[in-house]
Amino acid sequence: MAIAPVALDRAKKFEKVCGILDRHGYRAAGLIPILQAIQREYQYLPEDVLTYVATSLDVPPARVFGVATFYAHFALEPKGKHVIRVCDGTACHVKQSLPVLHALRENLGTSEQSKTSADMLFTVETVACLGACGLAPALVIDEQVHGQMTPERAIALVNELKAQEAAAVLNAPGTDLRANGETHVQ
Repeated sequence: MAIAPVALDRAKKFEKVCGILDRHGYRAAGLIPILQAIQREYQYLPEDVLTYVATSLDVPPARVFGVATFYAHFALEPKGKHVIRVCDGTACHVKQSLPVLHALRENLGTSEQSKTSADMLFTVETVACLGACGLAPALVIDEQVHGQMTPERAIALVNELKAQEAAAVLNAPGTDLRANGETHVQ
């Protein structure tokens, strides 16, 4: 009898979590670094994984969920491959960060309620301060700060990332470009 693909995916998911727990010695005192490692792996903290972590560390699930929801760094919903954080602190706001935010949202099809693009490539968030007030308005893409941002520069950065992603798909093993210009993944 063959194992269902869903069961295999689930086993792989928890295999990764077990590896992270192993590296941290299954110590409840290491909860924050464990959650950070899990988020790096999945781009967010899946609910079933948080429950598994609580059981594995022998701590109440409420404690794990409490830590995950207390720190703004943690996400309980999937994020895109590229996370864009637009500063809306005082300096950035005064220097017109909102038009940058609106241009990004319009370009990527995101909103305040739906922060991640449909293709799961981009998540657009606002933050209270990036600590880069001298560069206002500023944003961070994948931990890289970009200052003196305009809507046009922000869209150019996104388009550059989109082009890199498209090139990566074209260069991936098992992908060919058909004569009609369509991409075919084998």
